[in-house]
Amino acid sequence: MDISVFSGYLVFLAIFTMGFWLMLFLLTFVVPYWLFGNLMEIWKLKRAAKKEKA
Repeated sequence: MDISVFSGYLVFLAIFTMGFWLMLFLLTFVVPYWLFGNLMEIWKLKRAAKKEKA
């Protein structure tokens, strides 16, 4: 295995690993936080509209 092939392989592994951890972070923390915040905001607006109507 030549040094250029080995360095290309290492660069590929580094990029793949960074992408994996980024996707893991996004799917476990960012997306649920965004969805929960959005649902809470919708609930708050509906509650305010109901209170204003009554």
